[in-house]
Amino acid sequence: MNERVLVPRNRGFLFLDSHPAGCGQLVADMWQACPAPAGVPEGDGPVALVIGSSAGYGLAATLAGLKRAGIRGIAVSFEKAPTVRRTATAGWYRTAATADIARAARRDLVFLNGDAFSDVMKDQVADLIEQRFGGRLDYLIYSVAAPRRTDPATGTTYASVLKPIGQANRTKTLVFDDEGLGEVREVETGPAEGDDVQQTVAVMGGADWERWIDHLVGRGLLADGFATAALSYIGSPLTEGIYRQGTIGAAKSHLEATACTLNERLDKTVGGRAVTSVNGAAVTQSSTAIPGIALYTGLLRGVLGENLVPPIRQLAALWDQLTGAAPLALDDEGRIRLDSWELTDDVQAAVAERWEAATTATIADLADLDWFHAEVQRLYGFSVPGVDYSVAVAIDIPWPDHTS
Repeated sequence: MNERVLVPRNRGFLFLDSHPAGCGQLVADMWQACPAPAGVPEGDGPVALVIGSSAGYGLAATLAGLKRAGIRGIAVSFEKAPTVRRTATAGWYRTAATADIARAARRDLVFLNGDAFSDVMKDQVADLIEQRFGGRLDYLIYSVAAPRRTDPATGTTYASVLKPIGQANRTKTLVFDDEGLGEVREVETGPAEGDDVQQTVAVMGGADWERWIDHLVGRGLLADGFATAALSYIGSPLTEGIYRQGTIGAAKSHLEATACTLNERLDKTVGGRAVTSVNGAAVTQSSTAIPGIALYTGLLRGVLGENLVPPIRQLAALWDQLTGAAPLALDDEGRIRLDSWELTDDVQAAVAERWEAATTATIADLADLDWFHAEVQRLYGFSVPGVDYSVAVAIDIPWPDHTS
């Protein structure tokens, strides 16, 4: 067995290795932080499909679905196995830990590793629903963040970009030096060119979500009352130039428009529903790549402290609304809003004031840098309380077996 003492080695917000024990403890901590339901779900539970289940809000959706709704079904992600030189990706280890939790909760949850954009994966999922889960799917959560997508119908590969639309965007951003000290810099991102917007929409918009629904409809696998939610984000006016008004924002708008189209179809065919869920800010592997988001999130934590709502609690609320345990609360555009705690006038005014005052000299007093830096490390299983990082750990953790 390949055992190693692992230390965090990173290039900016990207880490070369992940810590299996730290990832496992992080998942256990999320499970404990998820509020227990009023009553213990009984029986087999509803059949759910979570696409993008190994990180961020998709991981929270999987864990919250297990605990709040007693789901069984299928979780899909794309992760890399350990090699002689490298550990597995953090999502690989988080998936193994989630499988252990599902097994302990006696929930039949199958974990598939592969390209969610492909028709091969869609066929594999459909076959499992038919053969293992009674031929009916009750819920689908779509939470995919990817740099590229190959359209299985045409073979065309699209690449997403993080760019503003119309003009360059100059914003403050947060970086850390080798000692973990925060530095505020200004960065400029050039505007989208050519087909950048169309490429990003093709990857991060609603096309693949709709293709999943089409595929499942074609196989006759949607249960009466079937509900699906795609996870989205709006965010603060402070970051809208690079996010909501940029190429990613165009993709999110397309995702939300797709929800309206799917909602009409599902209502007519199975009495079902499609919505987008607008979540609040969080430190994720995707969000740390966006200029300004790290600074904004650190400042937001500085304002809210422990009142910043973690993804697991947000997704518990989403499952409650999808299952009818709580009323479905939609905004004027038909979106579930789980970000109201973040976007109140008082909170945004306080963050904006700190944003204006933020420099390298002042940032330690304005943002919760220790929390943010630790959160970034925890994405890879480091800085997790209760883990002894001086102990060698096995890195050859197998992918969860679903054949039994």
